[in-house]
Amino acid sequence: MLADYHLHTSFSDDSQTPMEDMVRRALALGLDEICFTEHVDYGVKTTLNCDYNTYFSTLERLRAAYAGQITIRAGIEFGVQAGTVRQFQEDFQTFPFDFVILSNHQIDNKEFWNYQFQEGKTQEEFQMAYYGAILEVMGLYKDYSVLGHLDMIKRYDPYGPYPEDNILPIVERILRQAIADGKGIELNTSSFKYGLPDLMPSRRILELYHDLGGQILSIGSDSHTPEHLADHFQEVLPVLREIGFREICTFDRMQPIFHTL
Repeated sequence: MLADYHLHTSFSDDSQTPMEDMVRRALALGLDEICFTEHVDYGVKTTLNCDYNTYFSTLERLRAAYAGQITIRAGIEFGVQAGTVRQFQEDFQTFPFDFVILSNHQIDNKEFWNYQFQEGKTQEEFQMAYYGAILEVMGLYKDYSVLGHLDMIKRYDPYGPYPEDNILPIVERILRQAIADGKGIELNTSSFKYGLPDLMPSRRILELYHDLGGQILSIGSDSHTPEHLADHFQEVLPVLREIGFREICTFDRMQPIFHTL
C-alpha cells in the first residue's frame, strides 16, 4: 500500500496546484491512495481558508473520473488554537471528512512561519509554548485522526537545534494523550524538502510513540506541488520497520485501516 496522506492544492492558501494535477502525479508514481488535506486556520486566515463546497464538489468529480484507478480521500488540516475550537467542531460536524490532521501553526494568532510568535522570546519559551499549546488543544478538541508534523517548530527555530531531552517529557504527555484518545501521529516527509537533519517527528519521538504502544501512523509528504508527492517514502519505510512499526494507516470516514508495511 502506497498512500500519501498530506497533500495541499489550490484549495490551500499556500499552493497553486490544481487538484487533478496531484491525482495524475499519484497515478504516475503508482500510488494506491491519496488524501487531500487542505488548510483551515481560523483566527489568522479566515478569508483564505479552504472553500469547502467547491473542494468537495471537485473531489467528487475526480473520484468519478478516476474510479478504479486510485482511491481519493477527503481530508483536511485543522490548525486549531484553544480559542478557535468551536469553529472547527462546527466544520467537522458539517462536512464528511475521511481524515483530519490536527496541527499547530500559530499561537494567539501569531504564526510560526514568519517568526512572529518567536519574536521577543527565548528559544526555550517558544519551544515549550508550542508543545504546551498542542497539549491544551488536545484536551479541548477530539475530532481528528492524527497529530500533524509534531515537532514542526524546529523548522522555524532561528537559534538552531533545541535539545530534544528538554521537550521529550511534554512530548510524552502529548503522545500518551493521543494514544488514550485513540488517535495517531503522522510521519511528515517534508523534513527532506526543508533540509532538516532528522525526520519529522524525529526518530526519537517515533521510537517513543512506538514504545508507548502507539499504533496509528500515517505518512504524508506535505506536498504543495506535484514534484514533492510521496517524497522519500521508499527511504522512510525501512526506518519505520527498524523502529518496530509493522503497519501504516489509511482512513475511511475517520476510521483507521491498517496495512502491513
